[in-house]
Amino acid sequence: MTPFAQGPFADLPLLPRIPHRFYALAEERVTTSSAGLGVVEGSLRRVGSGPPLLLIHGLMTTGYSWRYVVDALAEHFTVFIPDLPGAGRTVTPEGRLSPGVMADAIAALIEALGIRGCPVVGNSMGGYLCMHLALRHPDMLSRLLVLHAPGIPEARLYTLWLALRLPGAQALLGALVRWNPLRWAHRNVHYFDESLKSVEEAKEYGEPLVSAVGLSGFYRQLRDMMDVRQIADFVRTLEARRAANQGFGLPLLLLYARADPMVPPRVGPALAALIPDARLAWAEEGSHFLHVDRPALFLSEAVPFLKD
Repeated sequence: MTPFAQGPFADLPLLPRIPHRFYALAEERVTTSSAGLGVVEGSLRRVGSGPPLLLIHGLMTTGYSWRYVVDALAEHFTVFIPDLPGAGRTVTPEGRLSPGVMADAIAALIEALGIRGCPVVGNSMGGYLCMHLALRHPDMLSRLLVLHAPGIPEARLYTLWLALRLPGAQALLGALVRWNPLRWAHRNVHYFDESLKSVEEAKEYGEPLVSAVGLSGFYRQLRDMMDVRQIADFVRTLEARRAANQGFGLPLLLLYARADPMVPPRVGPALAALIPDARLAWAEEGSHFLHVDRPALFLSEAVPFLKD
């Protein structure tokens, strides 16, 4: 197997070669209210028993991304798996979807579910948002596992910031995505083992982008959550806390793969240097989505940390 060797969209199987039970979990609708987004009706699935655990997905994905680890986690926890505002089956609200606003929305979800003080796992952009959550609302979570999140203001993020603010940027993005939303999803999600992909997954991530509302949510996620000025502010906040010997405020595990075409692996050590009390762990194989293409490795790190 050649890592990250992406095959043609036309060759995808209808169903994933490794089965899962994600769609067997009943969907719930949960209403939350936050200052930045107002009232939002969200999609949620839950499974298991025991203490609560919240899983937060990343950009352009949904709660479906946790499909290969929810059953194993459910042996230890009651697992809550939402779609974030602007993603999947959750309503796309009006207003900006900035990191602070989204962190407050996650806090509102935790309150609505009655699980204040739970451990949280955040993948990719979800991990970045959850670090904001921990800094803004430290009492909302007990510990945090960040799985290959961004968080350092790199040159390509400045380029993205400028591109998304050019006249007609939203219309151009819409034209690119709408040409074939499923193919777009296939081309922009990268796995160490690309044979895990399927038309089912492409539909899960691509079909919400078909509607004008869904596409608007995706554009605003890119524009607002990936705002490099806010990422730079986030770094300055961490630098100030480090200089004051404040620490992060709760146990933090940074889990990164050695290879990842989506977020450079160097981001992990950079964040660990900014947060000296965090623990940095590496996956020698796997991707940005370690919970998809190396679930056993993910679980071997996640379960002991989350149960500690």
